[in-house]
Amino acid sequence: MSVREEVAAWLAAEWDPARPRKEFVAAVVEAGWAAPRWPRRWFGRGLSDDEGHVVEEEFRRVGAPGSGQDRHNLYAATVLTFGSDALKERFVGPMLRGEVAMCLLYSEPGAGSDLAAVRTRAVADAEDWVVDGQKVWTSSARTADHGLLLCRTDWSVPKHRGLSFFLFPMRQPGVEVRPLRQITGEAEFNEVFLTGARVPDEHRLGGLGEGWRVLQTALAYERSVMGDRARAGRSATGMAAMGDELVGLAAETGRLGDPVVRQDLARVAALRKVNEWNALRAKAELEQGSSSSVMSLGKLAMSRILHESARVRTALAGPRSMLEGPEEPIGDEATFLALNAYFTSIGGGTDQIQRNIIAERILGLPKEYEVDRDVPFSTGARWVRP
Repeated sequence: MSVREEVAAWLAAEWDPARPRKEFVAAVVEAGWAAPRWPRRWFGRGLSDDEGHVVEEEFRRVGAPGSGQDRHNLYAATVLTFGSDALKERFVGPMLRGEVAMCLLYSEPGAGSDLAAVRTRAVADAEDWVVDGQKVWTSSARTADHGLLLCRTDWSVPKHRGLSFFLFPMRQPGVEVRPLRQITGEAEFNEVFLTGARVPDEHRLGGLGEGWRVLQTALAYERSVMGDRARAGRSATGMAAMGDELVGLAAETGRLGDPVVRQDLARVAALRKVNEWNALRAKAELEQGSSSSVMSLGKLAMSRILHESARVRTALAGPRSMLEGPEEPIGDEATFLALNAYFTSIGGGTDQIQRNIIAERILGLPKEYEVDRDVPFSTGARWVRP
Protein backbone atom coordinates (compact mmCIF):
# COMPACT_ATOMS: atom_id res chain seq x y z
CA MET A 1 0.00 0.00 0.00
CA SER A 2 1.39 3.42 -0.94
CA VAL A 3 1.72 6.24 1.57
CA ARG A 4 -1.13 8.10 -0.13
CA GLU A 5 -3.41 5.06 0.09
CA GLU A 6 -2.46 4.44 3.70
CA VAL A 7 -3.09 8.00 4.91
CA ALA A 8 -6.30 8.23 2.86
CA ALA A 9 -7.59 5.02 4.44
CA TRP A 10 -6.67 6.27 7.92
CA LEU A 11 -8.46 9.56 7.34
CA ALA A 12 -11.54 7.77 5.99
CA ALA A 13 -11.70 5.78 9.22
CA GLU A 14 -10.78 8.53 11.70
CA TRP A 15 -11.70 11.97 10.33
CA ASP A 16 -15.09 13.42 11.15
CA PRO A 17 -15.55 17.24 11.08
CA ALA A 18 -17.85 16.86 14.09
CA ARG A 19 -15.17 15.08 16.12
CA PRO A 20 -13.57 17.26 18.83
CA ARG A 21 -10.42 18.80 17.38
CA LYS A 22 -8.27 18.05 20.43
CA GLU A 23 -9.26 14.38 20.36
CA PHE A 24 -8.60 14.07 16.62
CA VAL A 25 -5.20 15.80 16.75
CA ALA A 26 -4.15 13.45 19.54
CA ALA A 27 -5.03 10.53 17.26
CA VAL A 28 -3.04 12.12 14.42
CA VAL A 29 0.01 12.42 16.67
CA GLU A 30 -0.33 8.85 17.94
CA ALA A 31 -0.56 7.53 14.35
CA GLY A 32 2.59 9.38 13.31
CA TRP A 33 0.89 11.65 10.76
CA ALA A 34 1.52 14.91 12.66
CA ALA A 35 5.26 14.85 11.96
CA PRO A 36 5.66 12.11 9.33
CA ARG A 37 9.30 12.96 8.47
CA TRP A 38 10.47 12.50 12.07
CA PRO A 39 11.65 9.15 13.50
CA ARG A 40 9.00 6.81 14.86
CA ARG A 41 10.39 7.22 18.37
CA TRP A 42 9.42 10.89 18.22
CA PHE A 43 5.86 10.49 16.89
CA GLY A 44 6.84 10.30 13.23
CA ARG A 45 7.00 7.67 10.52
CA GLY A 46 10.48 8.21 9.11
CA LEU A 47 9.08 9.25 5.73
CA SER A 48 10.94 11.16 3.03
CA ASP A 49 10.19 14.81 2.35
CA ASP A 50 8.17 13.93 -0.76
CA GLU A 51 6.14 11.38 1.19
CA GLY A 52 5.59 13.98 3.90
CA HIS A 53 4.10 16.33 1.31
CA VAL A 54 1.77 13.52 0.21
CA VAL A 55 0.52 13.17 3.79
CA GLU A 56 -0.11 16.92 4.01
CA GLU A 57 -1.94 16.90 0.65
CA GLU A 58 -4.33 14.19 1.85
CA PHE A 59 -5.04 16.08 5.08
CA ARG A 60 -5.73 19.27 3.08
CA ARG A 61 -7.95 17.35 0.67
CA VAL A 62 -10.40 16.42 3.44
CA GLY A 63 -9.84 19.57 5.53
CA ALA A 64 -8.38 17.71 8.49
CA PRO A 65 -6.00 19.44 10.98
CA GLY A 66 -2.86 18.21 12.69
CA SER A 67 -0.37 17.27 9.98
CA GLY A 68 2.72 19.15 8.75
CA GLN A 69 3.98 19.92 12.25
CA ASP A 70 7.47 18.70 11.42
CA ARG A 71 7.68 21.84 9.25
CA HIS A 72 5.56 24.32 11.21
CA ASN A 73 5.71 23.53 14.93
CA LEU A 74 8.82 25.55 15.76
CA TYR A 75 8.60 24.70 19.48
CA ALA A 76 8.51 20.92 19.05
CA ALA A 77 11.10 21.07 16.25
CA THR A 78 13.54 23.09 18.38
CA VAL A 79 13.15 20.77 21.37
CA LEU A 80 13.55 17.74 19.11
CA THR A 81 16.73 19.14 17.55
CA PHE A 82 18.48 20.39 20.70
CA GLY A 83 16.79 18.86 23.75
CA SER A 84 17.93 15.88 25.79
CA ASP A 85 16.06 12.61 25.37
CA ALA A 86 14.38 13.20 28.74
CA LEU A 87 13.20 16.64 27.63
CA LYS A 88 11.95 15.29 24.32
CA GLU A 89 10.09 12.46 26.06
CA ARG A 90 8.37 14.98 28.29
CA PHE A 91 7.50 17.75 25.83
CA VAL A 92 7.49 16.75 22.14
CA GLY A 93 4.26 14.77 22.27
CA PRO A 94 2.32 17.36 24.30
CA MET A 95 3.61 20.13 22.01
CA LEU A 96 2.38 18.28 18.92
CA ARG A 97 -0.99 17.67 20.58
CA GLY A 98 -1.29 21.36 21.52
CA GLU A 99 -1.32 20.62 25.23
CA VAL A 100 1.52 23.04 26.06
CA ALA A 101 0.98 26.76 25.43
CA MET A 102 4.23 28.42 24.32
CA CYS A 103 5.81 31.82 23.72
CA LEU A 104 9.14 33.22 22.49
CA LEU A 105 11.31 35.10 24.99
CA TYR A 106 13.84 36.71 22.63
CA SER A 107 13.64 40.49 22.14
CA GLU A 108 14.52 43.04 24.83
CA PRO A 109 14.19 46.84 25.01
CA GLY A 110 17.88 47.18 24.02
CA ALA A 111 18.17 44.02 21.94
CA GLY A 112 15.56 43.72 19.23
CA SER A 113 17.25 43.84 15.86
CA ASP A 114 20.54 42.83 17.54
CA LEU A 115 19.43 39.79 19.52
CA ALA A 116 23.03 38.89 20.36
CA ALA A 117 23.01 41.91 22.69
CA VAL A 118 20.46 40.48 25.14
CA ARG A 119 21.14 41.34 28.79
CA THR A 120 18.70 39.01 30.53
CA ARG A 121 21.07 36.97 32.68
CA ALA A 122 20.97 33.44 34.02
CA VAL A 123 23.21 32.56 36.99
CA ALA A 124 23.87 28.95 37.94
CA ASP A 125 22.47 27.83 41.32
CA ALA A 126 22.95 24.11 41.99
CA GLU A 127 20.83 22.27 39.39
CA ASP A 128 18.94 25.42 38.38
CA TRP A 129 19.57 28.78 36.78
CA VAL A 130 18.26 32.00 38.32
CA VAL A 131 17.01 34.40 35.65
CA ASP A 132 16.70 38.19 35.86
CA GLY A 133 15.84 40.58 33.03
CA GLN A 134 13.14 41.88 30.73
CA LYS A 135 11.66 40.69 27.44
CA VAL A 136 9.34 42.60 25.13
CA TRP A 137 7.03 42.02 22.13
CA THR A 138 6.23 38.56 23.47
CA SER A 139 3.12 37.09 21.87
CA SER A 140 0.92 34.78 23.97
CA ALA A 141 2.92 35.40 27.17
CA ARG A 142 -0.24 35.76 29.27
CA THR A 143 -1.42 32.23 28.48
CA ALA A 144 1.91 30.44 27.98
CA ASP A 145 3.00 27.47 30.06
CA HIS A 146 6.59 27.64 28.80
CA GLY A 147 8.72 29.92 26.64
CA LEU A 148 11.86 29.54 24.53
CA LEU A 149 14.28 31.78 26.44
CA LEU A 150 17.46 33.36 25.08
CA CYS A 151 19.64 34.70 27.89
CA ARG A 152 23.24 35.47 28.80
CA THR A 153 25.16 32.94 30.88
CA ASP A 154 28.70 34.27 30.26
CA TRP A 155 29.62 37.98 30.16
CA SER A 156 33.36 37.40 29.71
CA VAL A 157 33.19 36.33 26.04
CA PRO A 158 31.99 38.14 22.88
CA LYS A 159 28.24 38.60 22.72
CA HIS A 160 27.42 35.76 20.30
CA ARG A 161 29.33 33.19 22.40
CA GLY A 162 27.92 33.98 25.85
CA LEU A 163 24.29 33.05 25.19
CA SER A 164 22.33 29.97 26.24
CA PHE A 165 18.84 28.76 25.34
CA PHE A 166 16.27 27.29 27.72
CA LEU A 167 12.76 25.88 27.77
CA PHE A 168 11.56 28.23 30.47
CA PRO A 169 8.54 27.59 32.79
CA MET A 170 6.30 30.68 32.75
CA ARG A 171 3.89 29.85 35.57
CA GLN A 172 6.07 30.61 38.58
CA PRO A 173 6.86 33.45 41.02
CA GLY A 174 9.15 36.06 39.54
CA VAL A 175 7.39 36.20 36.15
CA GLU A 176 5.29 39.31 35.50
CA VAL A 177 3.48 39.84 32.18
CA ARG A 178 2.18 43.23 31.07
CA PRO A 179 0.18 43.63 27.82
CA LEU A 180 1.17 46.19 25.18
CA ARG A 181 -1.64 48.03 23.38
CA GLN A 182 -1.19 48.19 19.60
CA ILE A 183 -2.32 50.90 17.19
CA THR A 184 -5.06 48.53 15.96
CA GLY A 185 -6.54 48.41 19.45
CA GLU A 186 -5.42 44.83 20.03
CA ALA A 187 -2.94 43.65 22.65
CA GLU A 188 -1.24 40.63 21.09
CA PHE A 189 2.19 41.45 22.52
CA ASN A 190 3.50 41.74 26.06
CA GLU A 191 6.39 42.84 28.22
CA VAL A 192 7.75 40.08 30.46
CA PHE A 193 9.70 40.92 33.62
CA LEU A 194 11.82 38.14 35.14
CA THR A 195 12.96 38.60 38.74
CA GLY A 196 14.66 35.69 40.43
CA ALA A 197 12.77 33.21 38.24
CA ARG A 198 14.21 29.71 37.92
CA VAL A 199 14.75 27.20 35.15
CA PRO A 200 16.28 23.71 35.60
CA ASP A 201 19.55 23.03 33.79
CA GLU A 202 17.90 19.95 32.30
CA HIS A 203 15.68 22.39 30.36
CA ARG A 204 18.69 23.78 28.50
CA LEU A 205 18.52 23.37 24.71
CA GLY A 206 21.96 22.90 23.20
CA GLY A 207 25.27 23.30 24.98
CA LEU A 208 26.17 26.02 27.42
CA GLY A 209 27.09 29.13 25.40
CA GLU A 210 25.55 27.69 22.22
CA GLY A 211 22.33 29.67 22.43
CA TRP A 212 23.03 31.65 19.26
CA ARG A 213 23.17 28.45 17.19
CA VAL A 214 19.91 27.19 18.70
CA LEU A 215 18.31 30.58 18.07
CA GLN A 216 19.19 30.50 14.37
CA THR A 217 17.35 27.22 13.91
CA ALA A 218 14.33 28.45 15.89
CA LEU A 219 14.24 31.69 13.86
CA ALA A 220 14.42 29.75 10.60
CA TYR A 221 11.33 27.77 11.62
CA GLU A 222 9.58 30.97 12.73
CA ARG A 223 10.28 32.73 9.42
CA SER A 224 9.07 29.68 7.53
CA VAL A 225 5.82 29.73 9.50
CA MET A 226 5.36 33.47 8.95
CA GLY A 227 6.03 33.10 5.24
CA ASP A 228 3.55 30.22 4.96
CA ARG A 229 0.80 31.50 7.18
CA ALA A 230 0.66 35.21 6.62
CA ARG A 231 -2.61 36.63 7.82
CA ALA A 232 -4.98 38.36 5.49
CA GLY A 233 -7.15 40.59 7.65
CA ARG A 234 -8.39 39.48 11.03
CA SER A 235 -8.39 35.79 10.17
CA ALA A 236 -5.75 33.44 8.82
CA THR A 237 -7.16 33.19 5.32
CA GLY A 238 -3.74 33.04 3.65
CA MET A 239 -2.05 34.78 0.75
CA ALA A 240 -4.12 33.19 -2.00
CA ALA A 241 -7.37 34.26 -0.37
CA MET A 242 -5.95 37.75 0.04
CA GLY A 243 -5.36 38.00 -3.72
CA ASP A 244 -8.88 36.74 -4.44
CA GLU A 245 -10.30 39.30 -2.00
CA LEU A 246 -8.47 42.14 -3.74
CA VAL A 247 -9.80 41.07 -7.14
CA GLY A 248 -13.29 40.84 -5.66
CA LEU A 249 -12.97 44.29 -4.10
CA ALA A 250 -11.78 45.74 -7.42
CA ALA A 251 -14.85 44.26 -9.11
CA GLU A 252 -17.15 45.45 -6.32
CA THR A 253 -15.84 49.02 -6.59
CA GLY A 254 -16.09 48.98 -10.39
CA ARG A 255 -12.34 49.32 -10.97
CA LEU A 256 -11.39 45.87 -12.23
CA GLY A 257 -11.00 47.28 -15.73
CA ASP A 258 -8.70 50.10 -14.60
CA PRO A 259 -5.22 49.35 -16.05
CA VAL A 260 -3.45 50.86 -13.04
CA VAL A 261 -5.48 48.72 -10.65
CA ARG A 262 -4.84 45.64 -12.76
CA GLN A 263 -1.12 46.38 -12.64
CA ASP A 264 -1.29 46.64 -8.84
CA LEU A 265 -3.17 43.34 -8.62
CA ALA A 266 -0.61 41.68 -10.90
CA ARG A 267 2.23 42.97 -8.70
CA VAL A 268 0.67 41.41 -5.61
CA ALA A 269 0.11 38.13 -7.49
CA ALA A 270 3.72 38.10 -8.69
CA LEU A 271 5.05 38.70 -5.19
CA ARG A 272 2.92 35.84 -3.90
CA LYS A 273 4.15 33.43 -6.55
CA VAL A 274 7.82 34.29 -6.07
CA ASN A 275 7.34 33.87 -2.32
CA GLU A 276 5.91 30.38 -2.89
CA TRP A 277 8.97 29.38 -4.92
CA ASN A 278 11.38 30.77 -2.35
CA ALA A 279 9.50 28.95 0.42
CA LEU A 280 9.92 25.63 -1.39
CA ARG A 281 13.65 26.27 -1.81
CA ALA A 282 14.09 27.27 1.83
CA LYS A 283 12.16 24.28 3.17
CA ALA A 284 14.25 21.89 1.09
CA GLU A 285 17.41 23.32 2.65
CA LEU A 286 15.95 23.29 6.16
CA GLU A 287 14.85 19.68 5.85
CA GLN A 288 18.41 18.74 4.85
CA GLY A 289 19.60 20.04 8.21
CA SER A 290 20.82 23.51 7.26
CA SER A 291 19.56 26.82 8.63
CA SER A 292 18.48 28.43 5.39
CA SER A 293 19.09 32.14 4.81
CA VAL A 294 16.48 31.92 2.04
CA MET A 295 13.89 32.02 4.84
CA SER A 296 14.72 35.71 5.07
CA LEU A 297 13.57 36.19 1.49
CA GLY A 298 10.23 34.64 2.33
CA LYS A 299 9.86 36.66 5.52
CA LEU A 300 10.70 39.92 3.69
CA ALA A 301 8.43 39.03 0.77
CA MET A 302 5.56 38.29 3.15
CA SER A 303 6.02 41.71 4.72
CA ARG A 304 6.04 43.45 1.34
CA ILE A 305 2.97 41.49 0.18
CA LEU A 306 0.97 42.59 3.20
CA HIS A 307 2.04 46.22 2.89
CA GLU A 308 1.36 46.26 -0.86
CA SER A 309 -2.01 44.54 -0.43
CA ALA A 310 -2.99 47.06 2.24
CA ARG A 311 -1.98 49.91 -0.07
CA VAL A 312 -4.06 48.52 -2.95
CA ARG A 313 -7.04 47.87 -0.69
CA THR A 314 -6.85 51.43 0.65
CA ALA A 315 -6.73 52.85 -2.88
CA LEU A 316 -9.75 50.76 -3.92
CA ALA A 317 -11.72 51.82 -0.84
CA GLY A 318 -10.98 55.48 -1.53
CA PRO A 319 -12.36 57.91 1.08
CA ARG A 320 -14.12 54.99 2.78
CA SER A 321 -10.69 53.79 3.97
CA MET A 322 -10.79 56.57 6.58
CA LEU A 323 -13.81 54.93 8.24
CA GLU A 324 -13.90 52.00 10.61
CA GLY A 325 -16.43 49.89 12.46
CA PRO A 326 -18.97 47.21 11.51
CA GLU A 327 -21.14 49.76 9.68
CA GLU A 328 -18.36 50.27 7.11
CA PRO A 329 -16.72 46.83 6.55
CA ILE A 330 -14.68 47.83 3.49
CA GLY A 331 -13.13 50.84 5.19
CA ASP A 332 -12.74 48.99 8.47
CA GLU A 333 -10.77 46.16 6.84
CA ALA A 334 -8.61 48.58 4.84
CA THR A 335 -7.77 50.54 7.99
CA PHE A 336 -6.96 47.44 9.98
CA LEU A 337 -4.75 45.92 7.30
CA ALA A 338 -2.84 49.15 6.69
CA LEU A 339 -2.05 49.45 10.41
CA ASN A 340 -1.51 45.75 11.07
CA ALA A 341 0.99 45.36 8.21
CA TYR A 342 3.62 47.11 10.29
CA PHE A 343 3.74 44.30 12.83
CA THR A 344 4.90 41.95 10.05
CA SER A 345 7.83 44.29 9.37
CA ILE A 346 9.02 43.77 12.95
CA GLY A 347 8.03 40.30 14.17
CA GLY A 348 10.45 37.48 13.43
CA GLY A 349 13.22 39.98 12.62
CA THR A 350 12.75 43.42 11.07
CA ASP A 351 12.72 44.02 7.32
CA GLN A 352 16.09 45.74 7.70
CA ILE A 353 17.62 42.67 9.37
CA GLN A 354 16.24 40.43 6.61
CA ARG A 355 17.84 42.68 3.98
CA ASN A 356 21.19 42.45 5.77
CA ILE A 357 20.96 38.65 5.85
CA ILE A 358 20.01 38.51 2.17
CA ALA A 359 22.85 40.87 1.20
CA GLU A 360 25.53 39.02 3.16
CA ARG A 361 24.51 35.36 3.04
CA ILE A 362 22.69 35.08 -0.29
CA LEU A 363 24.20 37.82 -2.48
CA GLY A 364 27.66 37.52 -0.93
CA LEU A 365 28.10 41.25 -0.29
CA PRO A 366 30.68 42.33 2.31
CA LYS A 367 29.58 42.35 5.95
CA GLU A 368 29.38 45.60 7.85
CA TYR A 369 32.25 46.09 10.26
CA GLU A 370 31.29 45.00 13.80
CA VAL A 371 33.39 46.76 16.43
CA ASP A 372 32.12 44.47 19.21
CA ARG A 373 32.41 41.17 17.37
CA ASP A 374 35.46 39.91 19.29
CA VAL A 375 35.14 42.01 22.46
CA PRO A 376 33.97 40.53 25.79
CA PHE A 377 30.37 41.56 26.31
CA SER A 378 31.16 42.85 29.78
CA THR A 379 33.62 45.34 28.28
CA GLY A 380 31.15 46.83 25.82
CA ALA A 381 31.79 48.15 22.31
CA ARG A 382 31.76 51.78 23.36
CA TRP A 383 35.50 51.65 24.17
CA VAL A 384 36.47 49.91 20.95
CA ARG A 385 37.82 51.75 17.89
CA PRO A 386 38.02 50.14 14.42
